[in-house]
Amino acid sequence: MKLHREGYGIMLTTLAIIVFLSSLNYWLFQKVEWLWLFILIELVLLTLLGLVVQFFRVPNRVSPYGNNDIICPADGKIVVVEETAENEYFNDKRIQISIFMSPLNVHVNYYPLTGLVKYVKYHPGLFLVAWHPKSSTDNERSTVVVEHSNGKEVLFRQIAGAVARRICCYAKEEAQVNASDEFGFIKFGSRIDVFLPIGTTIDVKVGDIVQGKLSRLGRFE
Repeated sequence: MKLHREGYGIMLTTLAIIVFLSSLNYWLFQKVEWLWLFILIELVLLTLLGLVVQFFRVPNRVSPYGNNDIICPADGKIVVVEETAENEYFNDKRIQISIFMSPLNVHVNYYPLTGLVKYVKYHPGLFLVAWHPKSSTDNERSTVVVEHSNGKEVLFRQIAGAVARRICCYAKEEAQVNASDEFGFIKFGSRIDVFLPIGTTIDVKVGDIVQGKLSRLGRFE
């Protein structure tokens, strides 16, 4: 496991703040009778640092799936599996799968399929809670479309939440990409929507806990 580059600045800033607060804590509560309070504050500070560091973890994973499989782009919980209209790029019916990521999940985002990047667009917007129905269209978000070698296209969208205020998307149009390669990162709680062609075999249901690279959303027949 390694730590994501997007977190270096935040982790260093957090560490500096905690060192300052720890020094202040020692200065204020160095008497023996206040030892319990000193220890309690130190534990809280160390827990805070641990939470920040774990958020930016990047686990070592190898996807076991093949060319026709659509892998999960993120860790989290499946909150939507339904047929719906996609009006940004396709303007037709698609199967939408939405993955909610809590602040405790790994927040690296992976390409769900191998192919050619056809479309990349960033949209500024609101910061509704990530599970809100309108977060897919009203929140800050980045949309990417990849065309598979079979000609089918898959759209996936990073969506900011009430806490997440920074979407990092590295996708570039006309780039050839591989399934399970990293395409982005979202800082703190957030959501990813995936729009698949009608007729795609779906392997997940609402309530499933999934992992990026290691879970399969569906497959092309």
